[in-house]
Amino acid sequence: MKKYILIISFLLIILISSIAFKMYQSKNIDKKEKEIHNILIETLPDNKIQTVKITAAGDCTIGWDTKFAYEGRFDQVFKKNNSNYGYFFANVKDLFEKDDLTIVNLEGTFTNYTVKREKMWNFSAPPDYVNILLQGNIDIVSFANNHTHDYGEQGYIDTIKTLDDASLPYYGYDKFLIKEVNGIKIGFFGLLDIYGQKFEEVNKAIKYLKDNNCDLIIASMHWGIEKDYKQSKEQEKMGHYLIDNGVDLVIGHHPHVIQGIEKYKGKYIIYSLANFSFGGNQNPKDKDTLIYQQTFTFYNNKLEEDDNIKIIPASVSSVKSPNNYQPTILEGEEKDRVLNKILTYSSGFNYKNK
Repeated sequence: MKKYILIISFLLIILISSIAFKMYQSKNIDKKEKEIHNILIETLPDNKIQTVKITAAGDCTIGWDTKFAYEGRFDQVFKKNNSNYGYFFANVKDLFEKDDLTIVNLEGTFTNYTVKREKMWNFSAPPDYVNILLQGNIDIVSFANNHTHDYGEQGYIDTIKTLDDASLPYYGYDKFLIKEVNGIKIGFFGLLDIYGQKFEEVNKAIKYLKDNNCDLIIASMHWGIEKDYKQSKEQEKMGHYLIDNGVDLVIGHHPHVIQGIEKYKGKYIIYSLANFSFGGNQNPKDKDTLIYQQTFTFYNNKLEEDDNIKIIPASVSSVKSPNNYQPTILEGEEKDRVLNKILTYSSGFNYKNK
């Protein structure tokens, strides 16, 4: 009897081992087939894969208001650091260098004109300060905001001329931008639309970029209420409208503080990136900000839907007080704190700290 039990046990072991081996072999074959399939996709001439990595950061006031006290002002910090144009973006320059395009919102003017419009704050800097953006690896600026005309039409004209002379691409209002990167045609437009009402201008911009066969459309919206951490219903309505009508990424500015990120129909809306290198406030109470990165992938000229995004918590200053206008990526507990703050108002996606 014992003999029969041993034989049956032995046969069962052989049978189980055989099944397990076949399953393991099948799994490895599937894995190998998948690897071969991926290699073929990438190498076959009929299949084309293209990617573009875009980085977006917040409001950059490369300048100051003449009402500000000189001590701690943007120009005083510049001179204190040996008039080094590279000082301001020194802590993020390497990150910006590794992408395909870095975009910030230029909130102010490059002009020597001194006649201000009547308003609370008027921001300007001499035209040579554009080198701060260039040395910081900023590739494109949006400029549709409530400080573009701080020095009237002349200040606006001077700013455009400065950007043109520096060969720094820009977009805003009725000035649309089309740029080809890695074989991908990207269209940009920006609007000052605090209360999310400019549907007509949005339609015009999207039509223009579609008519010019853009593969990807990015919108910069200067909207929302200053110092509100929660995006307004108007922002959400306009953000959804933009995506519904063909925009692939919405970048928001103006509140000067972080707001949420929403994934809507597979596309992302960043409601407010907050300040970045911001000469408009010598010591803001809230110095939290973020850098947003997204890699877009095209397979056979078709945009793939994926979640290839990165949220990078940062501070507008490398010191706690005052503002030294030098944005710095956060680490450790501070990084976690700011990321949790962002995700509190975010929706439509799950994100792990990377």
